[in-house]
Amino acid sequence: MKRILISMMMTLVLVGLTACSAAPAETPTITGKLMGFQNGILQSELERLDSPYVKTTDQDKLAEGNSEFAFDLYQQLKQQEGNLFYSPYSISIALAMTYAGANGETEQQMKETLDFLLEQEDLHNAFNWLDQQLAQRGEGAEGKDDEGFRLNIANSIWGQEDYEFLEDFLNILAENYGAGLRGLDFVNQPEQSRQIINQWVEEQTEGRIKDLIPKGSIDGLTRLVLTNAIYFNAAWQYQFNDNNTIDMPFHLLDGDTIYVPTMRQTESFNYAEGSGYQAVELPYDGGELSMVIMLPDEGNFNDFENSLDAKMVKDIIRGMEDQKVSLTIPKFEFESEMSLAESLSVMGMPVAFSDGADFSGMDGTRSLYIGDVIHKAFVSVDENGTEAAAATAVIMVLSAQPIDPPVNFNIDRPFVFLIRDIATDSILFVGRVLNPEA
Repeated sequence: MKRILISMMMTLVLVGLTACSAAPAETPTITGKLMGFQNGILQSELERLDSPYVKTTDQDKLAEGNSEFAFDLYQQLKQQEGNLFYSPYSISIALAMTYAGANGETEQQMKETLDFLLEQEDLHNAFNWLDQQLAQRGEGAEGKDDEGFRLNIANSIWGQEDYEFLEDFLNILAENYGAGLRGLDFVNQPEQSRQIINQWVEEQTEGRIKDLIPKGSIDGLTRLVLTNAIYFNAAWQYQFNDNNTIDMPFHLLDGDTIYVPTMRQTESFNYAEGSGYQAVELPYDGGELSMVIMLPDEGNFNDFENSLDAKMVKDIIRGMEDQKVSLTIPKFEFESEMSLAESLSVMGMPVAFSDGADFSGMDGTRSLYIGDVIHKAFVSVDENGTEAAAATAVIMVLSAQPIDPPVNFNIDRPFVFLIRDIATDSILFVGRVLNPEA
């Protein structure tokens, strides 16, 4: 049976190679074909499925699972200090590509932790469908700059040039994620390999995500890096007037007050309020994506954050109605960078990060395990719109009409926000702002 190489990208997954005590798994039958390296990329003869058929129930399950994972992860990441921003979609894509090579207990733990509600084949097919749906967004819409709307998602896989990976595994990634394997020499040129991957990420995110993989993260034991990158740039449907932006107070959790540049406008938005919160939805140009901002009542941030989950967010969005809103919101821009290995282990998939991992679906052995999952994200919100970018690295190592006066929605204290695709109800980014000046 033939075994071959691989490499891919967007949420970044580094895969290393370390000897395990378990006996190698039986190599599965290879059904696909590879064309060999072209322009440094090992291509499968199987082309990406252009218009995959996905049942409506499977579409709903994918969105449901992605949302559940987004806020399960939030509950882990909220422990860190300061502002927070990440792309659960990017992380899910990168780990879904890794999941394609998982078997046994490793596969089951990843399925439960990542809230993959579909079986393997259906899951990858559904991710392919969603990716192609998102690629159609923003036709004719504006970006926050002068270059038009962008929602770009890219995947790539990077493999040790003399290491063999199973053809079936590469075929899954080619058909569903559009990824061919790019050969690198991690063993002899780990630093150069790291720079090449980082440069690819930087290019895919229009320069917003730099140095995704830190020095020392790739070494002679690295065998595979799966990467995903996502870049978003969109104008508000209702842009803020620069002349209305003034310094206004923002009240921090510790009781201090700072003054920050704050945008203002009165417009009709989807709006909801409930016990302990207000929420508003700001559409982007074209009306296909939006930012949903959830503002806990004063003194209620911790209780609101602790109760935040996918069901709660879904109920908030469903409960929104068109309402005239007098809105103030601070401008903000920041980056988040994090290792997700500990969080994902605590959430229920520790085996994937241990010598006991079973990724035999990748290479026919149990030699690979995830050494780390690195994620980096950037967000900028101003009068014109939103720019956001993210990339993920998993390091696997060898071993209605307005009526009545407008309601006030004064965002002058910490808040949580998300960016979603409306038609598919897919959460693309999630964040919180504790200090707009941080």
